[in-house]
Amino acid sequence: MALHQIETNQEEAEIYHGAALCKQKSMELLDLCRLPRGLLPLNDLVEVGRNQKTGFVWLKQQRSLEYRFKAIGRTVLYETEVTAYVEDRRMRRLTGVKTKELLVWLTISDISVDDSNPGMITFANPTGLSRSFPITAFEAEREESK
Repeated sequence: MALHQIETNQEEAEIYHGAALCKQKSMELLDLCRLPRGLLPLNDLVEVGRNQKTGFVWLKQQRSLEYRFKAIGRTVLYETEVTAYVEDRRMRRLTGVKTKELLVWLTISDISVDDSNPGMITFANPTGLSRSFPITAFEAEREESK
């Protein structure tokens, strides 16, 4: 499904290749959406694409990445293709991102920061269940990775 979405949004998209440029563009994307830079700790990116008209973005990496956010004690799996529709303070219809709860991997489909509580970031799955964490947990991860 992600491949189909990428193909249908490629025509009018800005597409970037190369690890350094893709990392830079992924950080610019998070800044543009006003989301914490530590949210996408992807270092082996090979392609980043963004269709400004539809808001669709994709990030392709060489291999999937399991990353532990120490500040919240959660492990997140980023698959080789991560896609989303982005808008101010939100990523919706997210694909390629899962979190481990107990022994089960759960799909993350929505990430948002509510203006009424800008200190928290909320992650939701397709069933509507959600969990919120301090946004600083993701900013701190960015600082540690430098």
